[in-house]
Amino acid sequence: MSDVALRMEHVYKKFRKGEIYNSLRDLLPALTGRMFQQRELREDDQREFWALQDLSFEVKRGEAFGIIGQNGAGKSTALKILSRIMKPTKGCMVVDGRLSALIEVSAGFHQDLTGRENIFLHGTILGMTKREIESKLDQIIAFSGIEEFIDTPVKRYSTGMFARLGFSVAAHVDPEVLIVDEVLSVGDYVFQRKCVDRMKEVIRGGATVLFVSHNLRSVAEFCQRALLLDKGRTVRIGPAQEVIAAYLNRSGGEHSADTNSSPVSISKVTVRNESGERSQFQSGQKAWIDVELIARSRCTKLSVSLYIRDEYCTLVFNTSTERLGHGNFTLEEGEAFLCTFELQLNMATGIFHPSVLVNRYDIQREYDRWEPAATIYVSSPDDVRGFVHCFPRVVRQEIRAVSEANLAGATRRVASGEACRSE
Repeated sequence: MSDVALRMEHVYKKFRKGEIYNSLRDLLPALTGRMFQQRELREDDQREFWALQDLSFEVKRGEAFGIIGQNGAGKSTALKILSRIMKPTKGCMVVDGRLSALIEVSAGFHQDLTGRENIFLHGTILGMTKREIESKLDQIIAFSGIEEFIDTPVKRYSTGMFARLGFSVAAHVDPEVLIVDEVLSVGDYVFQRKCVDRMKEVIRGGATVLFVSHNLRSVAEFCQRALLLDKGRTVRIGPAQEVIAAYLNRSGGEHSADTNSSPVSISKVTVRNESGERSQFQSGQKAWIDVELIARSRCTKLSVSLYIRDEYCTLVFNTSTERLGHGNFTLEEGEAFLCTFELQLNMATGIFHPSVLVNRYDIQREYDRWEPAATIYVSSPDDVRGFVHCFPRVVRQEIRAVSEANLAGATRRVASGEACRSE
């Protein structure tokens, strides 16, 4: 058996924008409409575009491989070709082994059937026999966590319930290759962790997982290698951490302010560590954020604010030059202001977005905002989760015998609730 589970070789996929008229019934109304609109029906309209161009990669058996990139990069198109939902325009792909795919939340579901009936329908589509489905039915239902609604028609399910049931069926096919698209993001945090744990079990069983996600933390934690796509082309392929760094370096924030009309605007923001790295940091490491402003007319009582959000847009930190004791400042026309914030990144592993704001506190006037000004990835060798890294360590650990009297007393206190009350 080959050690390569799936492979794409010089794959291209072309789509056509707009309407395609496959029958006289469709074409005649379209021609009539264009006549009234005084438009020509031209065959040389540039409607075709390449969703994938010369895509080549291979994934080893038992490997977790990630695909990342911005919306429209071609990630889902590549997965649909591997899942045989689409055919490539050019090139070839090979999948060696039984494949299970979770591409669309509601793919393979019939709206009028119950959750239980859809397990049999979806499982059959994925290649399971009726006997296999019956033997795993209780496991699938329990994993989904929607036992209470399993005999309800799925047209009454929420998007999250769809995702739970769809992933639960796909993950119990015992696939040799499991393809998972971004649909996991609709589930709650507990279910997402449950899915990741299940995928790790699939890998330990010798299967291969192809994982597409905008959640770079999950890609870094879960995948050994990754592929970065942009407009259907391969930008980089290699170790997940290196590919994520390349993605972050390409995905700086959009500064959408009308800097020509604002009397003062943010002209430059950079994030760096001691070696000049701009995207990857270790938890606890120092970072410097350099900010430059330019004034087009005189502005008084200015302050620069720095704030950081996580990947879920939750505000995790904010400060300003004024609140740090440096007061406000005035800029004359043509002057530039430069400042550097020094931070200790005591953050848990995750993706964070520093942003910068220039404003005047007393009249609450905002002159310019750059959000996000950068995207950084903070990693840690310790298994800590949440927002902050408190750098924990175990300073005491022992096992000792407990007398019967003490055990009875402790049991009595727990039962009465005394053990839960603080002194």
